[in-house]
Amino acid sequence: MSKKGIQSMNIHEYQAKEVLRRYGVATLRGKVANSAEEALKVAQDMGGNLWVVKAQIHAGGRGKGGGVKIAKTVEEVKTLAGKMIGMNLVTHQTGPEGKQVQKVYIEEGCNIAKEYYVACLVDRVTGRVTVMASAEGGVDIEEVAAERPEAIVKVIVDPATGLMPYQARHLAFQIGLPAESVNKATQFFVGLYKAFIDCDCSIAEINPLVLTKEGQVLALDAKMNFDSNALFRHPDIMEYRDLTEEDPTEVEASKYDLAFIKLDGSIGCLVNGAGLAMATLDIIKLHGSTPANFLDVGGGASKEKVTAAFKIILKDPNVKGILVNIFGGIMNCETLALGVVMAVKEIGMSIPLVVRMEGTNVAKGKEAFAKSNLNITVAENLSDAAEKAVALTKK
Repeated sequence: MSKKGIQSMNIHEYQAKEVLRRYGVATLRGKVANSAEEALKVAQDMGGNLWVVKAQIHAGGRGKGGGVKIAKTVEEVKTLAGKMIGMNLVTHQTGPEGKQVQKVYIEEGCNIAKEYYVACLVDRVTGRVTVMASAEGGVDIEEVAAERPEAIVKVIVDPATGLMPYQARHLAFQIGLPAESVNKATQFFVGLYKAFIDCDCSIAEINPLVLTKEGQVLALDAKMNFDSNALFRHPDIMEYRDLTEEDPTEVEASKYDLAFIKLDGSIGCLVNGAGLAMATLDIIKLHGSTPANFLDVGGGASKEKVTAAFKIILKDPNVKGILVNIFGGIMNCETLALGVVMAVKEIGMSIPLVVRMEGTNVAKGKEAFAKSNLNITVAENLSDAAEKAVALTKK
């Protein structure tokens, strides 16, 4: 399985906690279950008198959608797991279509005294990793940031030193953790940062971080997202990939090293280069329509790769036309043109196709289109291409 086509990789809560435990980040005991009967056995083996049944999907807001429930008996664990597995869970992050729950995480309960928030992420302004924390955990942190930015404490980390213990203690005190729990919080924050760096994360978020009545500092929930460009270094992380949580078309695209993201519009896009692809999406919007996808075929796309890209775009029933936008720097425009012709002939495409090409062997590329006798509209520039694509798809 190619890694290049994966834009970023999420993992489930139970997997994130497995990773974090390796770095000394404290979590509660828990185990994943794929059926109600398995959930019952997990609760029985775990013991105790309080369990939490959590739906495992790649989306936040599970509690509000009914995906997090407390059980006071092992029989209740079984009942809740049975209702949860197979349900279509809708949260603010899944959209109205929701996601089907295929597994649950059974975790022991705890005595929560206070909920907090902590996360590591890359600050694009400073170009450095920032650790941010807040005393207002368990809620939408975006709302806190927008309405009460003073409630969020930030530490910008020097990459030469990493997160220093004094910085971690500063965070702990600033968010109001009691003095007797600050050392535990310090260990927690430093471990979270080390996991973020070692695993090449794009975000590592704990919401909520909880202080128990016994003074423990624990990750009650955990979200980790990984930089797609670094996954080749982490075969262990790649094993966590859950294809059932990803769009099937995006999974198919990743097999061909195609960077593909499905969107909601009507004009399919095939472009080489991420920046050019973003510009293509923008100019389609500028001319009054909406793109159906982001698709970057890369600099050295073969005819076979172009054909695969066309097939993937055409799987979307909303696509009413395709705009191909190629700048032939590394890519040879003639190769691209031959790939487009081969794809159109093989697929028997009936929707409008607009092509804009510039660069290496562009004259030969246009000649290949002319000789094909296919219904391909060649544009003079990007604006002309977008205008033509929008006009043809609105007919």
